[in-house]
Amino acid sequence: MLANNPGPFTGPGTNTWLLGDGADAVAIIDPGPLDPRHAEAIASRVGSRKVESVLVTHTHIDHAPMANPLAKEFGVPALGYGSGPHFEPDVVVGESDQARIGDLTITVIHTPGHADDHLCFRVGNVLFTGDHIMGGSSVMVETMGPYLRSLEKLRHTGLERLYPGHGEEMDEPDQVIDWYVAHRMQRHAQVLEAIRGGATSTEGIVETVYADVDRSLHVLAAQSVNGHLGLLVEEGLITWNGGEIAISDP
Repeated sequence: MLANNPGPFTGPGTNTWLLGDGADAVAIIDPGPLDPRHAEAIASRVGSRKVESVLVTHTHIDHAPMANPLAKEFGVPALGYGSGPHFEPDVVVGESDQARIGDLTITVIHTPGHADDHLCFRVGNVLFTGDHIMGGSSVMVETMGPYLRSLEKLRHTGLERLYPGHGEEMDEPDQVIDWYVAHRMQRHAQVLEAIRGGATSTEGIVETVYADVDRSLHVLAAQSVNGHLGLLVEEGLITWNGGEIAISDP
């Protein structure tokens, strides 16, 4: 179900997923921002089935704020990695934890990068990806090293379908992940090249590397650039403490 929050940062809006066991048990994944119309749409889709839990992939405001009110309404726990803006998990979950929804087992995968508290939820060979992987676009990344490792954690694990927090569902998950890794490494090389070309600030790198991207998205691009800068520091290629950027001495 699509939340009523389209925009430059959310695309068509946040995808809220109902995961059912084929009988009468369901879980609600990422109920989105506070919106009575969306809450009514979720309740209508649930119908007479029994809600077992509300799951949150991460605490960004387009995914999590309605989780606690909705969980309270249905009398079930809200599950998430930790506290965040307008969200407090009733049950804290992390890597390899499991939740039962009727006859289904949901396995939690901690996938930091887009956000430190980001989770994906695996059921059999399908994955609910939140903002770790989105349909039809790349994502903003806060910490690049953990993000790339989180992608590798999912690659070649037998996944058959991805259900993202924004955009369309995706088949061929390994091909999608291959593209994501290749895209990020291309950007990584471009960021380093921009620094070698004289850019000394995040803003200067964004102007160079993301020149062909709508300027309304540059604020998100700047966060991803900072993620790349952090990884370049880890790799010993630059010095950067949040201010001026410089190539490391050989």
